[in-house]
Amino acid sequence: MNDNPNSFGSKLELVKASDIKPKQVRWLWYPYIPFGKVTLLQGDPGDGKSKLMLSLAALLSKGAPLPFSDDEESYEPVTIIYQTTEDDADDTVVPRFNAAGGDGERLVFIKEDVKRLTFGDDRIREAVEQCDAKLLILDPMSSYIGDDCSMNNANETRAEFNHLIAVAKDTGCAIVIIAHMNKAKDTSPLYRTNGSIDIAGAARSILAITRTANSANPAERYLVQVKSNLAPMGSAILFEVADKGVNFLDELEMTAEDAFAATAPRMGRPNDREEAATAFIRSLLDGGRQLASDCEAKLEGAGFKKSTYKKAKKKAGVHSVKDGFAWYWTLPEVEKPKESWQGENLPT
Repeated sequence: MNDNPNSFGSKLELVKASDIKPKQVRWLWYPYIPFGKVTLLQGDPGDGKSKLMLSLAALLSKGAPLPFSDDEESYEPVTIIYQTTEDDADDTVVPRFNAAGGDGERLVFIKEDVKRLTFGDDRIREAVEQCDAKLLILDPMSSYIGDDCSMNNANETRAEFNHLIAVAKDTGCAIVIIAHMNKAKDTSPLYRTNGSIDIAGAARSILAITRTANSANPAERYLVQVKSNLAPMGSAILFEVADKGVNFLDELEMTAEDAFAATAPRMGRPNDREEAATAFIRSLLDGGRQLASDCEAKLEGAGFKKSTYKKAKKKAGVHSVKDGFAWYWTLPEVEKPKESWQGENLPT
């Protein structure tokens, strides 16, 4: 007789790896926000977290390319669910969304006037499924994790996050939780997540916003990736907070630790890595067009980050050409036009 009370009602089931069909991770914004997973966006109050997400939502709502995405990517308009307890929809959220050029038909709110939402509320899954939403934003975490959950209790926070993790997995919706950081500024950005470390553990991607050291433009911010379980760490993104949302300015080779240490790049200093990548690209294409995937593989093999060779590609004057089902890189002054390209627009 088995006297273990935990064994009752539990039937052993085993699954072989050979019975599981592997699938690729899909991305709302590579490598920052994956579909079907939970992402955490954190920062200090007033650093532009909500404005950033509303600007991204505005782009997504009209099928516009996301900042610094690949030239070859195409997008369809998507529906976004936005929940916040910090700003009112009528005088703040919707005006900001409209100012960023968003399509108001694709921004949806779940009413909370009778009952507040929490991570485990069934209305979240129902709304995502009913609207076929591709992005759910919860702002801030402290308001939606639930009054009965202590954010410093690992068991309680993990249980609450499991509700959202299940919704994301089952629906394929990307879920972004906005959170304030703790005040431990002398620690790694990974450990500035409020509450239990299990909160950081539950998120597959963690993004953070911090101010730059550019005193001439106090509206400048860095968006950095603090954690990435599903892809290589993304480049830092320089943006500025503006009246109509945010303006995305540049990609930078900078770690989260460097950004939070306020080690801003020296203005006006030549970027040696970018110059080297430009020369490398031109040498690759000296003999004519090359498969884009091969060029990228060789650049990465040479130690160049994607953010660097994307800018170098533009500086070198490379054109992206689609021939059949494949994309090629070419230098117009090197390769003569071919008959198969006649009548085809060459995007820069």
